[in-house]
Amino acid sequence: MRDPRPRKGGGAASEVSPPTITPVLVAELLAEGERMPVYVHVIDHPDARVLVDTGMTQLHPAVADMDPRLIPLSEQADFDLASIDVVINTHLHFDHCGGNHLFTGRPIYVQRRELDDARCEDDYTIREWVEAPGVQYVPVDGALELLPGLRLVPAPGHTRGSQIVVVETGGRSVVVGGDMAVFFAELDEPRTEGQRLVRALDPEEVWLSHEHEPWRPQVDQHV
Repeated sequence: MRDPRPRKGGGAASEVSPPTITPVLVAELLAEGERMPVYVHVIDHPDARVLVDTGMTQLHPAVADMDPRLIPLSEQADFDLASIDVVINTHLHFDHCGGNHLFTGRPIYVQRRELDDARCEDDYTIREWVEAPGVQYVPVDGALELLPGLRLVPAPGHTRGSQIVVVETGGRSVVVGGDMAVFFAELDEPRTEGQRLVRALDPEEVWLSHEHEPWRPQVDQHV
């Protein structure tokens, strides 16, 4: 297993760049008659390269009605699987954990409640994708600072065990939210515990799995 702890830098004079977040399109699903994108997110942190969710790599009869069109990470020429040090699952629905098997030997951080539900509840996910051979989960109980300025925070709502990733970038924080909200409107008018938590963080932007661009808080035009 790779060590997810911070790597040593190049000395006291070295400048450390803030983390950057890059969305990677891995699939499209048919939902209510429209194609919905599925994104994973790469966080280039000074101490590690982190992947949030893993998308899908194959078709499955259980989700055939969603007509998946796949762009698996393993088939993307400009994506280096070996460059990933740490994986985070925001939750374990099929379109977020279907590529976990690509990262055997690397730690995959998930909330313990989410892992228990995925393993025990019927019709929750595609269980063989969760339990793919060689996958090494690190169950998390509550909030965790995984790397300096990179925190895992429980955000229940979409599932009981959903979590978000809060990234400090030198200004206001940026959130990688998975399905904490599926559409921007759910953050404009938050209803779940997780959505309200994210709004309370007052982030600069929030990356979601099924939106092409990040959500940003609306600027109040009133003086």
